[in-house]
Amino acid sequence: MDKKSLILTQIFMTFLMAVSMSGIMSFISLGPTALWLSVWPKSALIAWPFAFALGAIAFSVSLRIAIWLTKPAKATDAD
Repeated sequence: MDKKSLILTQIFMTFLMAVSMSGIMSFISLGPTALWLSVWPKSALIAWPFAFALGAIAFSVSLRIAIWLTKPAKATDAD
């Protein structure tokens, strides 16, 4: 994946996650009320930059762990 596509994917993914998670968590806290509807957009906008920054870090760490876990075992001299 080229760098431009990776950055756009990160932007869209973190936006969708911030909007959905802030909506779900505020809905659990406040219930289906007018207050919930007024708080959700602000919470999503506050959450998005955090999600973007943390997502970039988490992606890098997750990628390293996945590569480490899936690397083939070294061949021994006895083979």
